[in-house]
Amino acid sequence: MLKIAVIGLGDISKIHIPAIQANPHAVLTAVCDLDESFRNTVPDVNFYTDYQEMLNKESLDCVHVCLPHYLHYPVTKFCVENGVHVFLEKPLSLNTEEGLALVKLEEELQAKICICFQNRYNESFELLQEIIASGEFGKMIGIKGLVPWFRPKEYYDVKPWRGKMELAGGGVMINQALHTLDLMQLLGGEIDSIRGSIDQLLDYGIEVEDTASAHIHFKNGAKGLFFATNANAENSSVELEVSFEKGKFNIKDSILTKIDIDGKKEYLIEDAKMPGTKFYYGASHNKLINQFYTAIINNSQNYVKVKDALTSIKMIDAIRQSSEEKRIIKMEEL
Repeated sequence: MLKIAVIGLGDISKIHIPAIQANPHAVLTAVCDLDESFRNTVPDVNFYTDYQEMLNKESLDCVHVCLPHYLHYPVTKFCVENGVHVFLEKPLSLNTEEGLALVKLEEELQAKICICFQNRYNESFELLQEIIASGEFGKMIGIKGLVPWFRPKEYYDVKPWRGKMELAGGGVMINQALHTLDLMQLLGGEIDSIRGSIDQLLDYGIEVEDTASAHIHFKNGAKGLFFATNANAENSSVELEVSFEKGKFNIKDSILTKIDIDGKKEYLIEDAKMPGTKFYYGASHNKLINQFYTAIINNSQNYVKVKDALTSIKMIDAIRQSSEEKRIIKMEEL
């Protein structure tokens, strides 16, 4: 039985904890948060306010890191250096440099660090990958990823680190649209270059971007269009569309749709959904968590590794650098 702990009891931990408790091969042993008010939120589990003390006192197999972005690297480093595997909430890191440090750590210590890119395991995306692999619809022409969301000023006021570049590593790209960037690169393959633009359309007085766009050149010849904003009037559906010579496929409202060259639509599959207001998190956390636990038990490599998640961080850095320097950024520059 794997002994599991969670560090950070904010919003996202409410997705992780039920998944841990539902796994027949794991037991939630301890939780940790600086805020003492969380002490009794998880019954019959040891509570700590210091994660280093927790690791020293508990015999743990895996820790879920559900902390603000700037704590991802130091906490993950401490865990793996103490022989504990890590399930790390996105993002991987604040930037490419920090991401590369985690890659080195993963390789040198032979640690298992799984990055929480659960949307890779959505039913719609898995089927779309199978369709692309079949080659049935010809050459890939383009990929479009749209994230038209809304965040009020209170979102940043309640947790000020979200609006600070040094602590968050960015705004809408790293916080709301990271999954979309990850899925785009997973579908399109290796990226040659990116021309991007970031801006603040909202008068929130924050350092990070609330809107970003990019034109992506994939090495297979396909073109990518990425657009994300927190300045929409509401949270509209994320959209992911792939165009081929013989038709296109669109994921919107968690439904994969096939669109023939004559415009005829065919609904193929719908993702399982989480109940409640956080439905947009998707329902695939359980799949990825279970897969990672199996990898720990069997000492296998079937999970989302640090190096797998690094490309999305490089994309963000490229878009930011491109916007600042007003030029195309070759991925090899990063």
